[in-house]
Amino acid sequence: MAVPASHDRHQRIAAVRRFSRFYTRQIGLLQDGMLASPFSLAEARVLYELAQRRTTTASALAGELGLDPGYLSRMLRGFSERRLIAKSAAPDDRRQTMLSLTARGRKAYAPLEKGSNAVVAGMLDALPVADQDRVVAAMGAVERLIGERGAPGYTLRPPAPGDLGWVVARHGALYAQERGWGMRFEGLVAGIVAQFAATCDPARERCWIADMEGEPVGCVFVVKASDDVAKLRLLLVEPRARGLGIGARLVDECLRFSRAAGYSKITLWTQSILVEAHRVYQGAGFARVATQPHAEFGHALIGETWERAL
Repeated sequence: MAVPASHDRHQRIAAVRRFSRFYTRQIGLLQDGMLASPFSLAEARVLYELAQRRTTTASALAGELGLDPGYLSRMLRGFSERRLIAKSAAPDDRRQTMLSLTARGRKAYAPLEKGSNAVVAGMLDALPVADQDRVVAAMGAVERLIGERGAPGYTLRPPAPGDLGWVVARHGALYAQERGWGMRFEGLVAGIVAQFAATCDPARERCWIADMEGEPVGCVFVVKASDDVAKLRLLLVEPRARGLGIGARLVDECLRFSRAAGYSKITLWTQSILVEAHRVYQGAGFARVATQPHAEFGHALIGETWERAL
């Protein structure tokens, strides 16, 4: 006898709810305070977003997190009373209020970041690496299929065989096409990638590949500059994947990893003409600290060093 379609639907609904209950228990979301902190899950999520940005607005937070503006306003008022956040007028629109974490706010948030990383690391470390990759891929599939409709889904993953060659080839091709840079730039990229492949310390260095429908569409690297300083390198997003927030997500992963790896600062080298990348870096809290004219890639350029504390 055929099973009614409604029965299958109820079974699927029950399975999703069962997984939701399982995962919330696994990462401790049922506790009164997130990871034994004085913050609720919603408060911790808002603090996380503030920690990832140099400044933002309440309306941007409400839109990003799907929070009721009134509820968020009360939460932010509480943060302000506890001196966890600072408010200032936007330089280009005095009517707009910009929000940022204070030093006290960052100190209050730090145990949440460390604790969250430890909980997830504990779950993953109990599995073989192959199974860890399966878990991450499965989560990516859930995010892609149930996420925003109409937007192509993507996942971030470690490099697979052939991906490092893709990084070199796409940097060479795209920058030649879009900026007219020649083989010296491609050679620089090849050297960075070769060094990473030969000496990578997984505890302190990492590469992420943005994957869309089984094809790489972006990349970024974190490498060790010194014991205290990480260096972000080779951020790239394919033209067809731009506008989806992939660049910001890749930079976010770099910041999260670098904090967990014990670095106190992260730096990067970019060019003054790469204004789209500047917006991503500024949104992640980086600030330009030095400039230097050069002609490394066959053109008169101004190299820029950007940094941010972790």
